[in-house]
Amino acid sequence: MLFRAFLVSATLTATASAAGKLDFNRDIRPILSDNCFACHGFDAKKRKADLRLDIPEVAYKAIDGIFPIKPGSPETSSIIQRILTQDKDEVMPPPESNKHITPAQAQILQRWIKEGAEYKKHWSFEPPVKTAPPPVKSSTVRNPIDAFVQSRLAEEKLSPQPEASKETLIRRVTLDLTGLPPTLGEIDAFLADSSPDAYEKVVARLLKSERYGEHMGRYWLDAARYADTHGLHLDNERSMWPFRDWVVRAFNANLPYDQFTIWQLAGDLLPNATVEQQIASGFNRCNVTTSEGGSINEEFIFRYAVDRADSTVAVWMGLTAGCAVCHDHKFDPISQKEFYSLYAFFNSAADPAMDGNILLTPPILRLSTAEQKKQIAELDQSIAATQTKIRAAIQTLNYTDPATQTPPPPVQTSETVWFEDAFPVKADFSGEPTQIITKDKGPVFSGNAALKRTATGVAQDFFASGAKYDIPPNGKISVQCYIDPANPPKAIMLQFHTAGWNHRAVWGQEGAIPFGQVRTPEKVQMGALPEAGQWVKLEVPAERLGLKPGIKVSGYAFTQFGGTVYWDRLAMSSRVDPAKDPQWSWSQWITKNQGKRVAELPNDLQALVRGKKPAEWSEKDTTRLKEWWFENEYQGARSLVEGARGEKLALESKRKTLDDVIPATFIMADLPEKRESFVMDRGQYDKPKDKVTRGTPAIFPPLPPQADYTRLDLAKWLVSPQHPLTARVQVNRLWQQFFGTGLVKTSNDFGSQGEPPSHPELLDWLAITFREGGWDMKKFVTLLVTSHTYRQAAQCSDLVLQKDPENRLLSHGPRFRLDAEAVRDQALFVSGLLSPKIGGKGVKPYQPENIWEPVGFGGSNTRNYIQDHGESLYRRSLYTFWKRTAPPPNMTSFDAPNRESYCLRRERSNTPLQALTLMNDIQFFEAARNFAQHVMQSQSGTDARITALFRTAAGRFPSAQEAEIIRQSLDKELAAYTAKPDEAKKAISYGESKPDEKLNPAELAAWTMIANLVLNLDEVVTKG
Repeated sequence: MLFRAFLVSATLTATASAAGKLDFNRDIRPILSDNCFACHGFDAKKRKADLRLDIPEVAYKAIDGIFPIKPGSPETSSIIQRILTQDKDEVMPPPESNKHITPAQAQILQRWIKEGAEYKKHWSFEPPVKTAPPPVKSSTVRNPIDAFVQSRLAEEKLSPQPEASKETLIRRVTLDLTGLPPTLGEIDAFLADSSPDAYEKVVARLLKSERYGEHMGRYWLDAARYADTHGLHLDNERSMWPFRDWVVRAFNANLPYDQFTIWQLAGDLLPNATVEQQIASGFNRCNVTTSEGGSINEEFIFRYAVDRADSTVAVWMGLTAGCAVCHDHKFDPISQKEFYSLYAFFNSAADPAMDGNILLTPPILRLSTAEQKKQIAELDQSIAATQTKIRAAIQTLNYTDPATQTPPPPVQTSETVWFEDAFPVKADFSGEPTQIITKDKGPVFSGNAALKRTATGVAQDFFASGAKYDIPPNGKISVQCYIDPANPPKAIMLQFHTAGWNHRAVWGQEGAIPFGQVRTPEKVQMGALPEAGQWVKLEVPAERLGLKPGIKVSGYAFTQFGGTVYWDRLAMSSRVDPAKDPQWSWSQWITKNQGKRVAELPNDLQALVRGKKPAEWSEKDTTRLKEWWFENEYQGARSLVEGARGEKLALESKRKTLDDVIPATFIMADLPEKRESFVMDRGQYDKPKDKVTRGTPAIFPPLPPQADYTRLDLAKWLVSPQHPLTARVQVNRLWQQFFGTGLVKTSNDFGSQGEPPSHPELLDWLAITFREGGWDMKKFVTLLVTSHTYRQAAQCSDLVLQKDPENRLLSHGPRFRLDAEAVRDQALFVSGLLSPKIGGKGVKPYQPENIWEPVGFGGSNTRNYIQDHGESLYRRSLYTFWKRTAPPPNMTSFDAPNRESYCLRRERSNTPLQALTLMNDIQFFEAARNFAQHVMQSQSGTDARITALFRTAAGRFPSAQEAEIIRQSLDKELAAYTAKPDEAKKAISYGESKPDEKLNPAELAAWTMIANLVLNLDEVVTKG
């Protein structure tokens, strides 16, 4: 492999080097960058001997009479002397650097100096130049891409391959534009179309497919570091999926790339920003966040801004700007100060340092319909009206703090039984069915009967109308529970209904019962399952479930996952000591634990008192806090405000229930007053040095002169005609997507450490054509896939492979393994299982056990993987729920990234684990069975079935030899399963979809193994 890589590098440079004058960017810079610039480059702090070899004015300058580089005179140039010396103390690079300049490289450097040692600005920092396509006499030149490629091939004494077969072409382009293979009907229609533009019609049809946006979008989601969880510590779920769906819509709508850029970097700053533009701004909210205890706010504000600056430069400029966080970039002209000037654009983001471990960390955008907006406005108006009533009632209070009274008021206790022997008389209760048992049928704690349920999954007995209960001050819920030791459940739960089912307590396995949001009153984890074989009293403070005094409970539910459970005597008790109770005594409330006290307050009041002792509160702040306490905490005001407050709480609960069903997403926004930004010493968040203002690196064209800049200015600067990188970087990534490797192989690094382009004139021609064409992505994609370079056959001779082993010269058509998502989606598609549904929340298909759990923290709502069912098992991989600390395992097996940071180029490996996944993963084996079943139902006769199976998966007819191998394998499998009918039934039972009962199990099992074999063919999981 190393030999091949050397051949490629040599092939890309040798011809031009031998033919004429050496070029600094192509021939010299890679040598100096790799071996010299770390100590003699841009980074002043690491520079040795005050010598720079990256710029001519210093490299040419004599130091103590010695010239590092003397143009025209390699023999008097000290760098040559130091490279060639045998003295270990003098040789450069020094041995401890583990760098070595080869004899061939030394000869190139000597020749370059002899030719005049001409320097050039790094190629990617120079504006692209649109060179006319070279004249090429060939019938296979379909567009200018072919002229550039074939001209280079001719220099290497190579020729392009002939056009691939029509079967190969339609499979290649369909996979490339939709991520799915063509159907047999589409293949046959293309084969039957003899018109000269038959292929172009296929391309046009595919570009109109909604599948195009789904497929193109997934590459961008790698760059955007999109995921469905926060990424650190608890790694809880976040709602970012509307951004993912926007990306799909943007590609399908062919949003021009300049607008695609501006909307994502600054959509929130556009005048009268639309909903779509605000959703798009979520690009910069896709970064990893935390809310871990002990985390320092200032550190994570800093980290988020660094991530956003680094990601923006990498995605749109293809540079490693993050290398300048701690010091000047060692290889590229980006100083530390310039990095922090870019960082300043993102340092005033309005999102908090701590994400709160919640689904919706502000700022967010709720994607409500017109009707929902109307309902919210009406509820807000009603809530405001009840608030006015409450405040008017409070004004009539004549309050005396009970803690100051002598003697203090007496202690008050009460208890109300909510369930004993039966549900309330007027309640409309429900179960599956509900079973009330007496003492002769099972254990009963008190009274004459108890509630019993045996379940295999989630089951419950409940009522939600017909009776109401009041929540008293200091209310405590208790219930008696008996678990059958012979059949214990995974978890049990109590649920309470107000305006919705928003109050839950759970014991046992977290995540087993998939109701409610973890670490909120919707789902409070109370501990392990109670001891089995005896009645155990379970108790929960009502406040902990968000059940505040005055709220009316209109329903409750006894819920379990599996097992046999008995319930009895659900009660609400209360004990109040007014002189010591913070809900009666103002003096007790202000001296209670500050953290708990602050947490109870709304955000605006939290800001007033956080970090302050009560003695430090201003008179105005104390008045506001006391008003809040009277309304929300003081139980003595209940008789005055009970009706209005109960009405308000019910309205607020309705509003929350409505909010919960309205999709929402993270969006970008800036603080009203921007933060000051500084160069951080050695990249330490708490060591600010020189103050910086927003700006861009001096090596690039400047921002237009004005007093201050915003992210909108930065976005417009990136897509300005003068910018040398943005168009190059995007066309290179698109080239990489279709051809496997970019014209610049290091698509994540267009700087000095990256590889130079294999076809520099072609890259520039494409970049300018893309920009001048209105940044039209579909038009550009059409240009790529209609070229002969793309359409040529992948097969080639050994001589061609020897000269162009990695196809960097484009001597043959693209051939490489499909990405993870396409491998899975293809299997589902040919089997007929793939769901066509587009968009929505992430889904959880099959996954091996114990993937999330070992990395999950207690209290995390992604600690346990709860598999979905039905259609969700068969959605496109784009919609699979992406947990950053444990990404989907069948996709990581095929080199998908974890999305903790941007990924601009996926690696491609070939491992035994991939083969095991394709053969044994339940998703693929179920797909094979459904594939076989579909072929058996639609075709009669072994030969017809083999042909249909092979054509559907591989896109072509099998050869006679291939068909014979499949037939022999089928006979072997059929004999084995006929002899073992139980094994046959077991083989066809994997997965939730059901086999056709009309088909012979042994025959279906045999054909399933054949389908599994075909889906595992290298040709099937490869685009070629």
